[in-house]
Amino acid sequence: MFDRLQAVEDRYERLNELLSDPDVVSDSKKLRDYSKEQSDIQEMVDVYREYKAVKEQLADAREMLEIEKDPDMLEMVKEEFHELNDQIPDLEERLRILLIPKDPNDSKNVIMEIRGAAGGDEANIFAGDLFRMYSRYAETQGWKIDIMEATPNAMGGYKEVIFMINGQGAYSKFKFENGAHRVQRVPATESQGRIHTSTATVACLPEVEEVDVEIHEKDIRVDTFASSGAGGQSVNTTMSAVRMTHIPTGVVVSMQDERSQIKNREKAMKILRARVADMYMQEAQAEVDATRKSAVGTGDRSERIRTYNYPQNRVTDHRIGLTIQKLDQIIEGKLDEVIDALILEEQASKLARLNEDA
Repeated sequence: MFDRLQAVEDRYERLNELLSDPDVVSDSKKLRDYSKEQSDIQEMVDVYREYKAVKEQLADAREMLEIEKDPDMLEMVKEEFHELNDQIPDLEERLRILLIPKDPNDSKNVIMEIRGAAGGDEANIFAGDLFRMYSRYAETQGWKIDIMEATPNAMGGYKEVIFMINGQGAYSKFKFENGAHRVQRVPATESQGRIHTSTATVACLPEVEEVDVEIHEKDIRVDTFASSGAGGQSVNTTMSAVRMTHIPTGVVVSMQDERSQIKNREKAMKILRARVADMYMQEAQAEVDATRKSAVGTGDRSERIRTYNYPQNRVTDHRIGLTIQKLDQIIEGKLDEVIDALILEEQASKLARLNEDA
């Protein structure tokens, strides 16, 4: 472990040199990449240096214990020795956790897609509930929400809603939401008072920049058409709606949220880039998941990950066996308890894997 930590510290020092190099300063891509790499390892280097300083002070205190004769001074040195010695296990545990490989997408903005699935109108209403839940949680984090495309349902909620959450680390919090969410409750549309089970699906994609995935213009077919909606002068009169098809993968994105075709193109391209990158990532991950499945699931859209039981005020995350009797709070956006448990489970799984490979 300590050889790896020393290598990380050496790399940190090398990055300091590179970031002062005029050739790097004049190259925006290199400057951004090196700055991000340094930022990613900053905490690890800080904790490792703190660990080394404590070990050094501990060695000095041990030496003092052997040579000190004054009883009062000896007592002070003993106390300092024990305090320093007690810090070592905590620092070593922090370093183990920091050595866990990080998801390179964790710091990114996130594009979320929620769709009503099984259950008709009730599924769409539930999709709307999930959208509000995520929106309120994002607001508590100080993140901005931008609705990119929405198809409301006549009974409330959404058949489909696609939105971006802009904020540092947004993907790290929302990435566990991929999959099928199940709700058990008496729908507003139910006259007999019977409990129904409905589902909505959630897809969570990191925002992908042009430098992250290369999509050639020749690989995209763009079709324009008149938008449809609740009315307005531009509806069905201008060709502002856009449909983009990525020919190599077959990924299709339609966008008609904006009156401007240019804005619809920009939004469609963001979603297309994210979906294409996600498809490639899913294909690469499939090989790993075939032999070893993560403790928090594969992220498969069809995987049922969570149940929201209204009669019992209960939320159950099936991947980690977590049950919380606070559905009324969670659906209002108080998701910390659920998300923190999933992050801890992921860390524990990765740490165990790291120890296996050591």
